[in-house]
Amino acid sequence: MTQYRTIQGDTWDAVAYKLYGDENLMTLLLEANPEQADKVILDGNLLLHVPVRPEQTSEDLPPWKREG
Repeated sequence: MTQYRTIQGDTWDAVAYKLYGDENLMTLLLEANPEQADKVILDGNLLLHVPVRPEQTSEDLPPWKREG
């Protein structure tokens, strides 16, 4: 698991987008950092745990993005 140091004003969805390219994965960050989960806007210099992004299977994709 890697780590990310926050910048004053970071939000969970913005950090998820920055790290994963998908703001919907902010729940991964929230689950890995329960001690900070009650904050909406993060303070600067917090060290967050960043779990590995789960692999996306074709069943997770919308029909137009699936192969074949």
